[in-house]
Amino acid sequence: QVQLVESGGGLVQPGGSLRLSCSASRSFYGTYDMGWYRQAPGNQRELVARISIGDATTYADSVKGRFTISRDIPKNMVYLQMNSLKSEDTAVYYCNARLRFTNLDYWGQGTQVTVSS
Repeated sequence: QVQLVESGGGLVQPGGSLRLSCSASRSFYGTYDMGWYRQAPGNQRELVARISIGDATTYADSVKGRFTISRDIPKNMVYLQMNSLKSEDTAVYYCNARLRFTNLDYWGQGTQVTVSS
């Protein structure tokens, strides 16, 4: 089991940047694929970005070229750098850990990102 805590959300103007951080309670290296999801009001939770155990990254089409997922293995941290933010990026962002070879997911409590002028 792993506990996840997100931070770094807030209010930002369109075109601005934010970096989200996810702190894991234990090492995820070799055990969990890590990812970021988001959920806007009235919408389903959707994948934003994922980084696999093998360091392969996947992005939603809507964020490609603007968002970057990264990890600091010794610190048990995962980051989401968000640039050129748009109003449609407004959502609660959740850190996710998926146990390798399973569909077992662990979630953080979420952090609100609001993009507005």
